[in-house]
Amino acid sequence: MRALSVPDLKAVDFSYTTKNMDPAGAGPWLILMNHSSFLDLEMASHLIPMPYNIVCTSDGLVGKEKLMRHLGCIPTHKFVSDVSLISDLNYALNTNGTSVLMYPEASYSFDGTATRLPRKMGVLFKLLKVPVVMITTYGSFARDPLYNNLQKRKVKVHATMECLLTPEEIKDKTVDNIDTILDEAFSFDYFKWQKDNNIRITENFRADGLNRILYKCPHCMSEGQTEGRGTSFICHNCGVTYDMDEYGRLKARDTDTAFSHIPDWYAWERQCVRDEIMAGKYNLDTDVNIGIITDYKALYMVGRGHLHHGPEGFELDGCEGKLSYSQRPEKSYSCYSDYYWYEIGDVICIGNNDILYYCFPDRKDVVAKVRIATEELYKMKQGKVTRS
Repeated sequence: MRALSVPDLKAVDFSYTTKNMDPAGAGPWLILMNHSSFLDLEMASHLIPMPYNIVCTSDGLVGKEKLMRHLGCIPTHKFVSDVSLISDLNYALNTNGTSVLMYPEASYSFDGTATRLPRKMGVLFKLLKVPVVMITTYGSFARDPLYNNLQKRKVKVHATMECLLTPEEIKDKTVDNIDTILDEAFSFDYFKWQKDNNIRITENFRADGLNRILYKCPHCMSEGQTEGRGTSFICHNCGVTYDMDEYGRLKARDTDTAFSHIPDWYAWERQCVRDEIMAGKYNLDTDVNIGIITDYKALYMVGRGHLHHGPEGFELDGCEGKLSYSQRPEKSYSCYSDYYWYEIGDVICIGNNDILYYCFPDRKDVVAKVRIATEELYKMKQGKVTRS
């Protein structure tokens, strides 16, 4: 893995720094890393100085299970409760004595800020009783943001590695304290980082696909009518056009700029979804192509269907009445959704430990809204958001 990653890391002039690593000792460590692109895995291979396992999504083993297991991959389903993962982690760390790399966000960042983290990670840390090490990347998102159709930009990439918590600190702190520490460690804004550090992205495709995250127009409030192409971003419903500069900022032509900072626009969309839910108006329907994964052999495309998402969760029906699956909002704190998934298309994934349903929607740019709504509905079910 380290050898194969050399060309990519050379292309981004990769560098790294370490700090406060002495308390971590010789290992094994539980290593947490933020997740922006595939380059993260390649950086980790150069940063981690000892043998390690990698917690990865189960679909990463499809068609190549033997290879991925030889690389040390521990498969798990994203955003699906997986008790066996805990025993796998404990076995790797405390029986095999190998470190474990995991991405607690479980999915790439959409807007350059942290994806929602699971709560009560401290319970896991207290069980494993090993140092927790944090790897933070800078430039990985700017080089290859998920919305941009795998088009890579010329950006230097840097990473830092530090000991976040020792076993003694984990023992002394409450689970809530540890959650707070993790939230701070995963508090980043890569569009702000780009602007603050004068990182110029001169490629003329930098706005391609931006509509995937900025799906709602703040001027006319329409959804699914925006388009990012080249260096501009337009709403085809009202005609408002934005330009995206070399530092990742947006500026409207011929009207006031609603949002110049992309994460602010995305946060406004989240508030809009929250308002819809609290008003009892959130419902999303789309026809979909359906793929299923039940083993590591293949993604099986099984036919057409319809996906509904609303206050009661997901409802998937298809395959001429042969398929019916429902998933309550309280089942998961977020949703596995992705753009241009394995170059097939944008996808929404739901399911359980027996079967995963990969839904490729006909409706344009609904993936981000579904993820946001899943998170907000979960919080409402947990009593953290109340209806007005």
